[in-house]
Amino acid sequence: MKKCIIWANGKAPRKSDVLYLLKIGYSTLICADGGANSARKYSIIPDIVVGDFDSIEEETLTVFKSKSKIIQVKSQYSTDVEKCLSHAIKNRFNEAILIGVTGDRLDHTFCNLGIVLKFFDKIKLSIAAENSFLSAFTGTVEFQTVPGETISLYGFNTKTKIISEGLKYPLGNVSLPFGEKESTSNVALNRKVKLRIKGGKIFVVRDFKLLKKNGLI
Repeated sequence: MKKCIIWANGKAPRKSDVLYLLKIGYSTLICADGGANSARKYSIIPDIVVGDFDSIEEETLTVFKSKSKIIQVKSQYSTDVEKCLSHAIKNRFNEAILIGVTGDRLDHTFCNLGIVLKFFDKIKLSIAAENSFLSAFTGTVEFQTVPGETISLYGFNTKTKIISEGLKYPLGNVSLPFGEKESTSNVALNRKVKLRIKGGKIFVVRDFKLLKKNGLI
């Protein structure tokens, strides 16, 4: 299975988080345009830099042009993150973790959250941001947890129904339409949570530090 990191031009992640992800199998680093600036500041060399190059600094291009594969895509009909994902899919990557996709622009954050749904059927995507780790799911999913772990769930419409096992506040074939109802700060009771999701997709947000500490990612 081919896994990669896509590093965008939002708030830079902790260097230790990037190194951790590279170590556990997300061994290809793709920087989305200005995300390469953050990589340079950390002295981390990306394998690939993709974008329209309106955000990357000239010094960053100079440093990486002999060390990384540089791919300029001038089209304005997709974001730099989408350009990176298109490259990853074309090169048969199965999974990607997005970093640097949140920050001081709420519109960019919303756009990148939407990208997880937009590309759901093409590549498995998650977002690591600050102390949160977000994934999208549909169907039946089961994952290892830590007793007492905080797990939040968010749906998008009334058609998507969720049944849960192993949560303190169980979901019994209920919907979590965005702006109406959510399951924020639910709690894992044991070492496993099972979800049955019908009629759509949901976001599950977990504690990134806790996942790292317990080897759950």
